[in-house]
Amino acid sequence: MAATKWTIKRVLKTIWVAAGLLFTCCMIYSYQAKNVEPALLKSDTNLIVQQTDSYYLFTPRQPFTQVVFFYPGAMVETKAYAPLCNALAKKNLQVYLIKMPWRLASKGYNKPKELKLFTDSSKTFILAGHSQGAKMAAQFVYENPGLIDKLILIGTTHPRDISLAEATIPILKIYGTNDGVADEKTIIANKHQLPSATSFVKIEGANHAQFGYYGFQLGDDKASISREQQLQLTVNSIINFLNSER
Repeated sequence: MAATKWTIKRVLKTIWVAAGLLFTCCMIYSYQAKNVEPALLKSDTNLIVQQTDSYYLFTPRQPFTQVVFFYPGAMVETKAYAPLCNALAKKNLQVYLIKMPWRLASKGYNKPKELKLFTDSSKTFILAGHSQGAKMAAQFVYENPGLIDKLILIGTTHPRDISLAEATIPILKIYGTNDGVADEKTIIANKHQLPSATSFVKIEGANHAQFGYYGFQLGDDKASISREQQLQLTVNSIINFLNSER
């Protein structure tokens, strides 16, 4: 009898481990970048595009004054945000799309400081992120007052565990009505963790995954607008915010 119980436990443990590995593999596959045009990662007449082990860099060929650091969502392949970062750079912003260790912003959110990317005091520094990337962007601002001039949070219910209510920098939060991961109800419930002057932009029909170019995300709802529409509305919201806060 004891041997039978041991065998059952071993079988159940094996099934549990196998299911966990299968789930992880499915997540990694789903969070791979999809439909990202290769041209977006190449220099053209408007932008110089560079890649290092730590980031993709989109630099306008025209003079610029604002620099954006963008943090990807957890487990999402970095280049899934290339369409957004390329589009922002074409609005005359220099954009660093940060590559996170293990695809986790929680492991690399201090990279801009570690890489000494704040050396040019003539520039305005903007920190932005999606999902967990937005959470850790808020954490960076909380831990490093004075380094960031503007903060942009996309598709996140954070900050939740910290408060930026006393922050004096302009902050923008963008969210979608069809976001099943960062739902509107929770976002509004955590509003008190941000300054009263924070700008909130609601994109009708937008879901969580379409803020990037990757597959389905567990818990998300279906978008009722196209990925291209969501991208354009997100870019417009960011540019309007940056222009209004000069």
